[in-house]
Amino acid sequence: MDRTAFEQRARTWREKAFGACRRYGAGRDEAEDIAQDVMLRLWQMRDELERYDSVEALAALMAKHLLRSHQRRRKTEALDETIVLSLATSPHDELEMKEDDEWLSRKLQQLPTTQRTLLYMRQVERRSHEEIARLLGIETTSVSTLLARARRTLLEEIKRRNGT
Repeated sequence: MDRTAFEQRARTWREKAFGACRRYGAGRDEAEDIAQDVMLRLWQMRDELERYDSVEALAALMAKHLLRSHQRRRKTEALDETIVLSLATSPHDELEMKEDDEWLSRKLQQLPTTQRTLLYMRQVERRSHEEIARLLGIETTSVSTLLARARRTLLEEIKRRNGT
């Protein structure tokens, strides 16, 4: 298909792609982007288009598949923890949780630097014992021992606070 023939039909194909995106839940901007991608792909395969019975149907199908791929790749939005907590708890419970968080933060700061660092690397960064040992230049068994000591210290503090 030559350029002139493609340009004559392009508007119809683009409208089909745009309409398909909108029908499958795309917003206006997202549908515009995908319709543009469809047109680019149709242009790239312009020499093969004559073998299709309906290029309009092809454009709509391509738009649908591109939209689905785009939606899968899009990162899911993380729920804001404060919103979820406020929906599920009373003001008294929220205050209690805030106090607990502050208390735990203070206790974590009181741990020896090495233990605090190891806990952070393991619990927050989700690093393996081997990776922590390699990064800090210590033995893997030392990582296990220091983590156990830090956790035991925190557990004893929690028991003390709760009167257990």
